[in-house]
Amino acid sequence: MSAIASTLSLAPEGNLSRYLQDIRKFPMLGPEEEYMLAKQFREQGDAAAANRLVTSHLRLVAKIAMGYRGYGLPIGELISEGNVGIMQAVKRFDPDRGFRLATYAMWWIRAAIQEYILHSWSLVKMGTTAAQKKLFFNLRKLKGQMQAIEEGDLSPENVRKIAEHLDVAEADVVSMNRRLASPDHSLNAPVRADGEGEWQDWLVDDRDDQETDLGEREEMGRRRRLLSQALKSLNDRERHILTQRRLKDDPVTLEDLSQHYGISRERVRQIEVRAFEKLQKSMKNAAVEAPAH
Repeated sequence: MSAIASTLSLAPEGNLSRYLQDIRKFPMLGPEEEYMLAKQFREQGDAAAANRLVTSHLRLVAKIAMGYRGYGLPIGELISEGNVGIMQAVKRFDPDRGFRLATYAMWWIRAAIQEYILHSWSLVKMGTTAAQKKLFFNLRKLKGQMQAIEEGDLSPENVRKIAEHLDVAEADVVSMNRRLASPDHSLNAPVRADGEGEWQDWLVDDRDDQETDLGEREEMGRRRRLLSQALKSLNDRERHILTQRRLKDDPVTLEDLSQHYGISRERVRQIEVRAFEKLQKSMKNAAVEAPAH
């Protein structure tokens, strides 16, 4: 995707107004033209086609990025991260699935921007689960709808409404609201006015001790050995499909595997499920026969 990246040297971090004017020069694509360009890139690796797909959606990126202005980060940086998202979307887009690139790309653009905000907004990680991230990015909007933006602690009634709406615990709503309302503080800041003692002196080290770390490493090694042994119980096709579908960070699609083996997607799914069940059974049996020391 290096050829695509070169197009984004427009650098929204510089003159934002100029950037927004420049991206309006790229024409929007009709459905047929978009389909043909996507096919050219997917089947032939045509960098020029990918470039046109990306540049035609830069206005979409900017529009989505504008919706995240309330988090105190430069809009140019948000647009830059969104541009990374559209590049990833083009790279993975399958035009034969029947929907437009914009529909598919919106998820990638939002995901890239949100991950950047979560990483940059605070030195303390704001959310590690999907529910926490959902709370982080929806709390301000819901408070606005309730006309509670200027409140300190939310009223119990508003806490309950937000928790029910987002399907999270009320305690999580209270905690996130206080976290968003408070600035970060240095751990080296003095506890008292006389400068004696720092906040970090009061922190408890909750890291595991060496014995726990060793035990966890041994257990992880044992599980890997069980998995490796269990994979041998599968035939070549089962092993390949299971590995591609469940043991990779970026799983291969059913469609790609169905084309690889010349069978239907449903048949690939059935083989995957059967192989996974065989793998589980084999690992359980091996664990019983060779218990941990």
